Amino acid sequence: MEDSGILPQNSSRPGGSQDATFHPRQSGITLGLRLLSLGPLLILIMLIAVVSLITPAFLKPMNLGNILAQTAVIAVVAMGQQLVILTRGIDLSVGSNLALATVIGGLVYQQVDSSIVVIVAMLLAGAAVGAVNGVVFVYGRLPHPFIITLASLSICRGLALALAPGHTTMRGMPDAVTAIGGGTTLGVPNSFFVVAMFGFLFLILTKSMVCGRWIYAVGGAPNAARSMGIPVKGVLLATYIICGFCAGVGAVLLAGRTAAASPIYGNLLELDTIAAVIIGGASFLGGRGHLGHALIGAVLIGVIRNALNLLGVDVFFQMIAIGLVIVIAVEADVLRNHLEARARVLQSASVQ
Repeated sequence: MEDSGILPQNSSRPGGSQDATFHPRQSGITLGLRLLSLGPLLILIMLIAVVSLITPAFLKPMNLGNILAQTAVIAVVAMGQQLVILTRGIDLSVGSNLALATVIGGLVYQQVDSSIVVIVAMLLAGAAVGAVNGVVFVYGRLPHPFIITLASLSICRGLALALAPGHTTMRGMPDAVTAIGGGTTLGVPNSFFVVAMFGFLFLILTKSMVCGRWIYAVGGAPNAARSMGIPVKGVLLATYIICGFCAGVGAVLLAGRTAAASPIYGNLLELDTIAAVIIGGASFLGGRGHLGHALIGAVLIGVIRNALNLLGVDVFFQMIAIGLVIVIAVEADVLRNHLEARARVLQSASVQ
């Protein structure tokens, strides 16, 4: 069920003989699927090449560091969003969740000057919102998570504004938090290492752990997963908790980078993370996608915005550009679905 970019192979015929025939049309479709699976990465490479030619400042170490730092929050939250989308869901509350988590972290910092306590407070706040989303969706038997996460978007933003003194930004964060979100090591933003660490953990989860395979099973065929004894409700609840936790991690990175907490942080972050996942090549149909989709999509968004900034393009046109990229990515997903369906027909015909 995971999108590997290649077709499942049926290498043997009844009796154990190898299938020696190879349909040329099937070969063409297989090649098309491979190219589509690599499409986002190829687009990213070509975009970097073109931008570096147009604006030589793009490849300067300082600018590349800025891109990594700017995309870190989107990348880490998009990894959580990826898991939710794999189960055919969506979490619209991640931006407001992040803002609320930073405000809670700021309030805790005013009472306790402890980096560990502040970080834990932000992580728990994010995970708590994710848990509420998951519980209401799963056990409240809502038809789609869009409903509860949309409600959480408004509730969390309102709580963040209500809790923040003066309904505005609170300055100051512990030294460890600012080091994680805004510091560098050997010229590389520390936030990049945080993203790499969580990427490694998510890779182990999705590739090597049974519960990670359950996520794909639930998203690919929920009824079949239930009949196989997979705890579908538990899997769904876990994905929303993890997604909320990732929003808490994003809160730590953003609060550290700005050395502040604000109820207006994370504005439209939900759209950025969804765009990153879809641009990267994942599907709203669930059960298909991998970690690289979210990360490539996040970097692609960061590169586009950075390039447009270097070129002096107005921010409104940047929004239009991101929207166009999303449309192209969705159309590519539709084309891939068509090619996969056609490939299955050809493959079935070739073994008969």
